[in-house]
Amino acid sequence: MRGAGFELLDRNWRSGRYELDIVALRGGELHFAEVKTRRAEGLTPPEQAATPAKQRAMMRAAAAYVRAHPMEVCDFRFDLLAVDAAADGTVVVRFVPDAFEPHW
Repeated sequence: MRGAGFELLDRNWRSGRYELDIVALRGGELHFAEVKTRRAEGLTPPEQAATPAKQRAMMRAAAAYVRAHPMEVCDFRFDLLAVDAAADGTVVVRFVPDAFEPHW
């Protein structure tokens, strides 16, 4: 994400039961990114791990983050980093912007 103009604010942020993998800022927008990793040879892609329950948990965590870190931000985005890990150690990372719409 850094190479794409993002300013990394937090990695593996936790507060009580809330957890966010990546929090980054770009162009006045706050991005909350979930990282999902699966074996490349597996039956389900990492994108399928971003279930509706996980999305709700991420929105609650994002709200807690914003309460804990007040800042002037116009918009919020929920992104996904889908990681396919092969047995030989190689990885393929796909950035999925706006992976889901927030329902505050």
